[in-house]
Amino acid sequence: MGGHFYHKRVRTCVALFGSMFDNINILRTASSGKVLSQVKVPLSYAPARSFIERLEEMKNGEEAERRVALKLPRMSFEIVSIIYDPTRQLPKINSYVTSNDDSQFRRYVGVPYTISFELHIYAKSQDDALQVVEQVIPYFAPQYTLTVKPFTDEPDIKEDVPVSLVGVNLSDDFEGAIEQRRTIIYTLSFDMKMNFYGPVQSGPVIREVNVDLNTNDNEFAELITVTPDPIDVTPDSDYGFNLVISDERQS
Repeated sequence: MGGHFYHKRVRTCVALFGSMFDNINILRTASSGKVLSQVKVPLSYAPARSFIERLEEMKNGEEAERRVALKLPRMSFEIVSIIYDPTRQLPKINSYVTSNDDSQFRRYVGVPYTISFELHIYAKSQDDALQVVEQVIPYFAPQYTLTVKPFTDEPDIKEDVPVSLVGVNLSDDFEGAIEQRRTIIYTLSFDMKMNFYGPVQSGPVIREVNVDLNTNDNEFAELITVTPDPIDVTPDSDYGFNLVISDERQS
């Protein structure tokens, strides 16, 4: 190990996960079914305990509720674990190469990890909570696949990132006092399959190959030189090869 590299993979995971749930709305309707209002459900990256503590504080009277001012419904999400996934590991010597006119860049296969997320849905009523839940779970059967660009400097390289819904849990404090503010929390658990990549190795484009051939007595026999034709060809162009055989060793 050595040298600095940073592909922002975890940041990418967080942005991808949040983007799936940042446009969820609920409807408030009258008994006749007429829509009274539409409310966009806020989403933030934060641990559940932060919101639960604020919700608990809001139960301490109207003054505390005005001070905390946490409006429901809302959502939060967080990473709960990052675990190596050996079932997806490809041979470590596998790599792919990109190049420009003067240099080539080698990237070895990624190291597979499963990043587990929890999405928390907070609401005052079951109807609000279920409106959110039912706008999420139909897309996961149980998997939803995103396409990402793992390297900012290589926009043509893309990979699929499967996200699976693995569980739904409900917490409801309806057994509290009748005057107590009710809080319903749905927790949806997800697994995201992501690869982490090491540093990019670079080097010059090879434009000449020399091979010495020796006899069985380990004496020099001939020199074979191979060059592209034309010599200044680019990797994406059509080209041939020049083959030169010489009986003089290269100095």
